[in-house]
Amino acid sequence: MGLQIRKETFEAEEYARFAKRLAESLEVLRTVLARPGFGVGPRTIGAELEMFLVDAAGFPLPVNRQVLSQTMDPRVTVEIDRFNLEVNLRPGPLAGRPFTALREEFESALAEVRRAAATQGARVAVTGILPTLREADLGSGALTGMPRYRALSAAIRNRRQEPLRVVIKGEDSLTLEWDDVTLEGANTSLQYHLRVDPADFARMYNAAQLATAPVLAVSGNSPFLLGRRLWDETRVALFRQAVDDRGESSSEAPQHGRVTFGHGWARQGALELFAESVALYAPLLPVLGSESPLECLAAGGLPRLDELRLHQGTVWSWNRAIYDPSGGGHVRIELRALPAGPTVVDMLANGALLLGLTLGLSDEVEALLPGLPFACARGNFLRASKEGLDAMLLWPERTAPSPRPVPAGALVERLLPVAREGLVGAGVAAEEADALLSIIQARLRAGCTGARWQRKMLARLEAHMPRQDALGALLERYMAHSASGRPVHEWPLD
Repeated sequence: MGLQIRKETFEAEEYARFAKRLAESLEVLRTVLARPGFGVGPRTIGAELEMFLVDAAGFPLPVNRQVLSQTMDPRVTVEIDRFNLEVNLRPGPLAGRPFTALREEFESALAEVRRAAATQGARVAVTGILPTLREADLGSGALTGMPRYRALSAAIRNRRQEPLRVVIKGEDSLTLEWDDVTLEGANTSLQYHLRVDPADFARMYNAAQLATAPVLAVSGNSPFLLGRRLWDETRVALFRQAVDDRGESSSEAPQHGRVTFGHGWARQGALELFAESVALYAPLLPVLGSESPLECLAAGGLPRLDELRLHQGTVWSWNRAIYDPSGGGHVRIELRALPAGPTVVDMLANGALLLGLTLGLSDEVEALLPGLPFACARGNFLRASKEGLDAMLLWPERTAPSPRPVPAGALVERLLPVAREGLVGAGVAAEEADALLSIIQARLRAGCTGARWQRKMLARLEAHMPRQDALGALLERYMAHSASGRPVHEWPLD
């Protein structure tokens, strides 16, 4: 989030000063983005991976700060719930063999987390939602004991003036009322970062928005929550409701959820996305930094824009604009929709498909967008999240009528050459691109995503034992297969 959060409650004047600083920051960002050469350079990629800590029985183990104290690895950090950790992998150039480098990062970071976790009697589970999670594992006692998380939870609760309400319908249904943000910790994700030149931002961002639904359809890995069979990517439904700061409103003006797919196609670039976040969403954490962006700009420096970055970190767009002042400054797209797991090679294949499509579609996106109203793209995202490979997605065509419905699996198959062209055109070694995209193709032909494997395994186990026991047995099999490194489409149902 940029700034350190050291307090948990704020006064009205703090919100007013913060809003003023946000307005100033937008004007400063406008000037910075217009500087000749700002952010221009080789494309880079990075990744973040969230995970669960579990005990010997497979239940959440709330020891993240104790585990963190056992490692000096700067890549490792805590997350919102006490059974969550995150690793931030070192970014590197996109050209060459970026996924080989990322694989080494994933494997070394996970090995270090597992080593540190073992000192606390914990194991590491990398999956979108932990199948064994129970309501008793959540609640205020689950929140990581740091001011920023307590402040975030309090701010959302204060704005709502009522409990959070979660309603998700799938094969089963779930209805919950909740008083804090610890439900967010039920989700763990894999996030890729793609640095792009500011002049290319709008078309790259739109391409990422277009690509997200088909990639998510073939990458689902979160079919269960609190013992219910819900969406293939239940994370999408849960996250939207778990940090919703909208209470009952008597106003006719629309209120926008802080977890969002967006409000329209980008037309200008990164600035408009930051401006949208400032205009549509009230500040949650009004913490001012020591730097005046206006004074820094006037002195010819590169402003950190800490407040704007903090605010952007409390608006959870599934594809998010990032401003980074380090190394001379740049902008990038944070691709936030993918789930954690099932294996490192699966996560690399998912990333190769998403990054490849973002790059490959960007050259033709301006011709495609007139044939796909933004509401259709948002609908695609929700259908892919709910139905996975069974989803019917709307895709833009160059001739009328457009868009046209295409089965998700057939659409991904059709887009694989586009993803390959995007990767190879950006300098990724052809054999590296081919190896990872072939995993996606094999997954399509087997009809087996992480979500589908979990659903089938639960059905087999549940025929012989109660559901909670079956979910525990499922997790043990999942973790064993994940440790083998074999991609999920090769996992047996035993």
